[in-house]
Amino acid sequence: MTTLRVRSPEFPRDLPWLNSKNPLTLKELRGRVILLDFWTYGCINCIHSLNDLKYLEQKYQDCLTVIGIHTAKFDNEQEVENIRQAILRYDIRHPVAVDRESKVWDHFAVRALPTWVLIDPEGYCIARLAGEGHRQKIDDAIAQLQADRAISDSPLQLALEQASQPPTPLYFPGNLHADSNRLFIADSHHHRIIISSEYGKIDQIIGTGKAGWQDGYFEQAQFRQPQGLVCHRDRLYVADTGNHLIRCLDLTQEIVTTIAGTGNQSRIFAPHGGLAREVDLNSPWDLVYLQQALYIAMAGHHQIWKLDLNHNTIQTYAGRGAEACLDGELLEAGFTQPSGITTDGQALYIADSEASSIRRIDLEPQAQVTTLCGSRDLFDFGDVDGIGEEVRLQHCLGITFAEGWLWVADTYNHKIKRITPHTGRCCTVTCAELNEPSGLSLAHNCLYIADTNNHRLCRLNLQSLSLETVEFPGLCAPEACFLPVD
Repeated sequence: MTTLRVRSPEFPRDLPWLNSKNPLTLKELRGRVILLDFWTYGCINCIHSLNDLKYLEQKYQDCLTVIGIHTAKFDNEQEVENIRQAILRYDIRHPVAVDRESKVWDHFAVRALPTWVLIDPEGYCIARLAGEGHRQKIDDAIAQLQADRAISDSPLQLALEQASQPPTPLYFPGNLHADSNRLFIADSHHHRIIISSEYGKIDQIIGTGKAGWQDGYFEQAQFRQPQGLVCHRDRLYVADTGNHLIRCLDLTQEIVTTIAGTGNQSRIFAPHGGLAREVDLNSPWDLVYLQQALYIAMAGHHQIWKLDLNHNTIQTYAGRGAEACLDGELLEAGFTQPSGITTDGQALYIADSEASSIRRIDLEPQAQVTTLCGSRDLFDFGDVDGIGEEVRLQHCLGITFAEGWLWVADTYNHKIKRITPHTGRCCTVTCAELNEPSGLSLAHNCLYIADTNNHRLCRLNLQSLSLETVEFPGLCAPEACFLPVD
C-alpha cells in the first residue's frame, strides 16, 4: 500500500454520473471517508473488487462513501449506456463517475486497474492500492480513521439505476448449450439455470434465483452468476463463476453437486493443482467436455485448467498465470482473461477476451499454444475481418465449434463472426440488433445466441441470416428480483 498525505484534487465538472441525482464534488463530501474505485467493467480484477466494495460499504455505511471512477480500456466501455448496464448487472449501488477522457485518472496519478484511493475526512489522499485483494488493508485504515476522529454520518442521496429497471424473464444471460432438442441457459444474474425446448417451452428451472452456494435437489440449489455450460449424456456441467466452483447437474436424479473448488477465490497464479474439491479456483468462465475431462477457461487465473472426471483431480493445463498474450509451450504461454472455450476434438480454441484474440491449443503429444487470429497486444483491438494477424476483435467472450467452423461472439463489437480453424480467416456473420452477445451454441443449422444486454436468447438461421427472439411463455423473474431497492 502506498501511504500518502496530499490534498485530493477535485473532480472535473463535466463528468457524466450514474447512481447519483447530481454531479458530486469532494468538497461537499468533506467529513466522510471516501474510497475511490478506478475500474472498467470488462476487467475480471475489477469485477472481483466489487464484492470487497460491497462488504466495506455495508460495514461502514455510517461513515464511508464509495465512488466508482469508470475509466475505460475498450471503445465500447466508453459509452454511458453500456456502463449503466454494467452497474445493473453487478448490482452496484454507489455513485459512478464516467471518466471518459481519463481526467480523474490523470489527476490521481493512477496507472493500473483496479486502483483504490482512500481519502480522509479532511480531504487528503492517505492511501493508494493497485490490483485486487486489498479489502483488509482498507478495512484496517477506515477503522483507524474512525478511532482517531469524528466522521460525518450524513448519507448521500442516490438515484439508483436499479430503481427504473423492471424485472425481465432473463437477466443478463451469459451463456448457453444446445443439444439435439434442448436448450440449457445460464440465466446468469438471476443465478439460475433454465432448461427448455429449442422453441422456448420451459422444462425445468434449476436454482432458487437467490445468489448463494447450495447443493441438493434442483428446486433447492443455489448458484452465483453462472456462465459456461456443457452437457454430456445425463450430466450438465456448469461454470459457477461467482462462487469459483464447477457444478454438476444430474439430469436424471435432478440433483446438483459441487465437483471442483472450495468456494474461495484462489490467490495462487503459478501452475498448480490437486484433488478437485480441495483446490481454490478463480472465476471459471466457460468449459468444454473432451475425453472424460473438462477443460476450463479460468478467467481469473488467465489460464486453461483441466478437471479429470475419472480421478477427481484438477490442475493448470496451460498458461503461466501472467496476463499476457504469449504463444509457446503449455505452461510457458500466457492468456488474458480467457472467457470462452470449445474444441473440434483435435485442438482447443479459446476466446481470449482482454487480448481480443482467438487462441489455439493443439492437444498432446505436441501441445502448443498459438494465436489463430487477432492481435497479441492487449491494447490493439477493433473491428476488422481478414486472416490471422490482420483480424481485429473487441473483447470477444463466446466461442463454439460446429460444422467445421468456429463461431465467435465478438462481444464489444455487438457482432457474430465465423472463423476457419486451419487458416484463421475471419468474417462477420451478423451484427443485427445485438447488444454485447456473450454465449453461442449451434443446433439444427441455427445459432443460438445469449444476447446479454438485451436480456434475451436469439436464434440466427444460418441459411437466411434472419434473427429472431426465442420466447419463453410463462417464464418469470424469480421472486428475489421483486424485492424493493432500498
